[in-house]
Amino acid sequence: MRKNLLLIAVAGVAALVMYAGSDSSSPVKAQAGVALTGLVTSDEEGRMEGVVVTARREGSTISISAVTDDKGRYNFPVSKLPDGDYQLKIRAIGYELLGPSAIDVRSGVTADAAIKLRATKDLAAQLTNAEWLASMPGSDEQKKFLLSCNSCHSYQPIVNSTHDAGKFLQVFERMAGYYPGSTPLHPQRLVGTARRNLGGGAGSAMGGEGGMSSDPRAKAAAEWLATVNLSTGPTPDYRLTALPRPTGRATRVIVTEYDLPRKTIEPHDVIVDGDGMVWYSDFGALLLGKMDPKTGKVTEYPIPLIKEGFPVGTLDLEADRDGNLWVGLMYQGGVAKLDKRTGKVQTWSVPKEWQTDATQQSFASPTFSHIDGKVWVKNSDRAQILRLEPATNAWENFGTFTDPETKRTIGSYGINADHNNNLYLLDFNAAGIGILDGATKKLEILRTTIPNSRPRRGSVDAQNRLWFAEYDGNAVGMLDPKTKQIKEWPVPTPWSNPYDVVIDRNGEAWTGSMMSDRIVRLDTRTGRFTEYLLPNPTNIRRVWVDNSTNPVTFWVGSNHGASIVKLEPLD
Repeated sequence: MRKNLLLIAVAGVAALVMYAGSDSSSPVKAQAGVALTGLVTSDEEGRMEGVVVTARREGSTISISAVTDDKGRYNFPVSKLPDGDYQLKIRAIGYELLGPSAIDVRSGVTADAAIKLRATKDLAAQLTNAEWLASMPGSDEQKKFLLSCNSCHSYQPIVNSTHDAGKFLQVFERMAGYYPGSTPLHPQRLVGTARRNLGGGAGSAMGGEGGMSSDPRAKAAAEWLATVNLSTGPTPDYRLTALPRPTGRATRVIVTEYDLPRKTIEPHDVIVDGDGMVWYSDFGALLLGKMDPKTGKVTEYPIPLIKEGFPVGTLDLEADRDGNLWVGLMYQGGVAKLDKRTGKVQTWSVPKEWQTDATQQSFASPTFSHIDGKVWVKNSDRAQILRLEPATNAWENFGTFTDPETKRTIGSYGINADHNNNLYLLDFNAAGIGILDGATKKLEILRTTIPNSRPRRGSVDAQNRLWFAEYDGNAVGMLDPKTKQIKEWPVPTPWSNPYDVVIDRNGEAWTGSMMSDRIVRLDTRTGRFTEYLLPNPTNIRRVWVDNSTNPVTFWVGSNHGASIVKLEPLD
């Protein structure tokens, strides 16, 4: 009898051990500094590297993500996960979460969640913009038409549509009348004769007086789009191409995402001030936002309406030497400054006699305004360069510049003041960088080696060099004003289409875009690239690096996701 009871007890203990070993979410002996760990596997691959695992505490607005290593293991530091019940999700192209979807995290114990994935039956729903362009049949020139669509939405509505060419032409006509900061949640129409450019830079605008139906370029684009959507059947008739998951250094990262209070907030530019506060411009509203990264608390500063009936939103966010924050007011026709000490907002309107329905102040550059008391301002309407003296409210109009070689208007996108408060102009129409002397008004043009690279935005480093993104060139560029030479580093992933570039204290350049949901890190000494996959679709614009941390910390806004993203590389 005793022998039988002993055997039963041993068998029961063995069963419990076996159950615990197979349990997908169980506490294990505390690992130093680790709050949550586990393996990610699938029947198709076994242990999986490069899977982004996200944990979000119940009731919190903050999500934390880690990435599995070459053994398929992820680790969340204790400092990132306070006690609580967490929801789990994953990002791995071609896969979906089978379980578990929740885990309990408690101090003193390392929680373990062995995550199981299964192959998805809907790969198309997971593709990024870059993956759609890599998948679609057609030439690069045909595909580049879509590079003007991602400002407002992803490519999913396009590829899932059933439009024929005629219907697409109607869509083009309608879309050209929307404010650039429009989204499906918050559309805004332009006023009067103002229209947006489709299919390229300002010099490549489609439509004109006869409308889209009379423009052969628009017709060709519409006919091509009708071959890549669902107009001929319920599924695409071409093979879908997915980018590989991260490996090696790209898995050594922690990503924190802070949800903003409303889904309609569009954090276009994000910067961090000397006090560690995170500031953002709202592309769809007359607001400046401040977020405390320790708590996620958001404070908003309203900007007065200065042009009744016109679209609202702010784009470029810059700081002057005194720490005041400046924003371009887009179709409101002016710029604004926030005094951080008092919370007071002051605005300056472009002179009325210079304004049209299309007047658009997307960029202002006050960074070196202390040199001569003047702030550079861009008017996208007619590609004009303006300069404001805030103390006297005096405006100068430098007019429109023409490239003497191409005879085309220099359609500057970003503008950056250099250390002498002269101006770099990034020609989004072609492949040039202009250097404008503020005193003589003389413009010198330097060109990228990559043709039609379309430089978009950039930043000036401590050596007065301009680092910039080549949107169509798919590259990172750097102009040294001393040598008048431009160096370029093509990004290895096709259709990355970088939007902006910033250099960190270690000489590494950082960029991202509206295309691949990846943050690109370039060691400019070795040419080595590292591409970090973000946990969610992220419409990336302005990029920022906080050099006060070790390693440096990267920040960006999710312009269509109403969130702010912090990326902390672990090396």
